[in-house]
Amino acid sequence: MQTLCVFCGANKGSQPFYEKTTIELGKAVVERGWDVVYGAGNVGLMGTLANSVLAEGGKVTGVIPDFLKKMEVCHMGLSELMVVETMHQRKQIMAEKSDAFFILPGGFGTLDEFFEILTWKQLRLHQKPIGLLNQHGYYDHLLQHVEKMVQEGFLHPENKSLLIHDTELNNLLDKLASYQSEKVADKWLKKT
Repeated sequence: MQTLCVFCGANKGSQPFYEKTTIELGKAVVERGWDVVYGAGNVGLMGTLANSVLAEGGKVTGVIPDFLKKMEVCHMGLSELMVVETMHQRKQIMAEKSDAFFILPGGFGTLDEFFEILTWKQLRLHQKPIGLLNQHGYYDHLLQHVEKMVQEGFLHPENKSLLIHDTELNNLLDKLASYQSEKVADKWLKKT
């Protein structure tokens, strides 16, 4: 593992532990000798992550669409900055540059990135591990909904394992580091 892609909020959240955890993630990534690729924001948890990694001497690559850069939400002190045209290009490049994905709390954008990369894995477009940090129960309802999707016949039970989750930061990083690609079940439960 060399590069971790992190999806996280452009806001800091309502509780100080979100930012604290993000700082801890930055330190832990550098301690492991990994680089970070993320969405290049200088705001919210995105900015906190980049600043934490850079402060520890790590490398951060940011990928941002030009329209967001023009809104002045772009971190200009990164190790590498890539400006692209579209949000889709942003996600594609982040996926190509990374060896694993780590999802912190965030809003619609974070969930968009998370579900797109999870869908790509289900469709066998990549075999990289996807880790969801569920500290303080932030993603409890999401994980319950995944169970509901299985119960209602919309998700193959085996494909729940495509999503690795933990409540502890270092446990989740360890799981990503030791990940062995698993078999992906057919997306379609019944082909008619």
